Amino acid sequence: MRSCRTKLRVLGTPVTLIEAIRQKASAALGTEVAFTVLDGTACQRRAVMHPESFDLYDQWFHSVDLLWPAQSIQPIDIRRIPAWDEINPLPKTGRLLSGASLGAGCIPVNRLYVAHDGTLGPNPTECISMLPLTHNVDGFAYRLDELPRGMNPLSESWAWLLDPAWSGRVALQSDAAIGAIDAALAAESSGLASFEDVGNLSVEEIDRLIAILMVKKKKGHFSAFWSTHGESAELLIGRKAGIQSLWSPAGVYLHRAGVEYREATPKEGYRAWYGGLSISSCAAGPVLDAAYDYLNWWLGGWPGAIVARQGYYISNPERSRPYLSDAEWNYWYDGEPALSDLPGPDGEILIKKGSIRAGGSYIDRVSHIAVWNSVMDEHNYLVRRWNELLNA
Repeated sequence: MRSCRTKLRVLGTPVTLIEAIRQKASAALGTEVAFTVLDGTACQRRAVMHPESFDLYDQWFHSVDLLWPAQSIQPIDIRRIPAWDEINPLPKTGRLLSGASLGAGCIPVNRLYVAHDGTLGPNPTECISMLPLTHNVDGFAYRLDELPRGMNPLSESWAWLLDPAWSGRVALQSDAAIGAIDAALAAESSGLASFEDVGNLSVEEIDRLIAILMVKKKKGHFSAFWSTHGESAELLIGRKAGIQSLWSPAGVYLHRAGVEYREATPKEGYRAWYGGLSISSCAAGPVLDAAYDYLNWWLGGWPGAIVARQGYYISNPERSRPYLSDAEWNYWYDGEPALSDLPGPDGEILIKKGSIRAGGSYIDRVSHIAVWNSVMDEHNYLVRRWNELLNA
């Protein structure tokens, strides 16, 4: 346990910078843990431009493609991570089961290991760019009371996001590295376009996608573009959207508001993401030691149980199992019906007895990945074109 004089500054987003986690970590580590909570885009911008403003970066793996070239983060020595071997194969190989699809886009393992020449790649070394922790697969959600006639929940498709039947009630995520991929999946599934790699569009493919979306926007197809999961929940609660991209923590708000919605299992596959912790390139001395303590604490089991209750997975789930009831484990990880009412991350009842998680078990869900969140080769061009769409 370290002196409370050591302060650890963690930069990230609301999905994992949860107050209960901050308080528990501060008490367990004897370190003052301070959170700086921003939306995804603002968080990435701060990390790239001001590595001196944080000690730990809590975000998505695809953003490593922005931070590593900017020298904003430093290698993590896995010899200082005792539970490294407990982390499951998904972030280390790209799949849990042999034969499962790797998916397109920024597969985490391809930017996980730090080679001796300083480049990132899939070949194991003693250093990594980010400690793999929270992850999930995302689809979209829709209000059941607004489902257009003729649409069958048994054949959910990304194409629904561009279907005229939903016109005026569609919301997308505002981050180009996420929202544009959802839109590309929708365009391809609708037969409006085809892409060589939906997670890495060329300039011509970006122009083709934006042109499709511009036409849709001018016709009033999109009702909003959201930045945080709280904003997305409010859109469905307030009926400003009937269908939209969804992150699991938004479900907490929707359940609390009594909204009857369905989290889709797209037949084309999910958009997956992996998150974790990176260490600022400016961290040194006692702060660096405290940073490693925090990394290891995250792998201790308790944090994984907290994020499980909002629908996320942890990279070494067996450590979290003792902190979850059998009913919780069976629901969140095994995809079985809830044997009792289950709590959310705040301790209040979230899941009603008999409910079944959309998409099934952990293995079922992560074996059905179409694409990963991505920073594309033409990321800067995509961001410019995406901002044109947002501002049109």
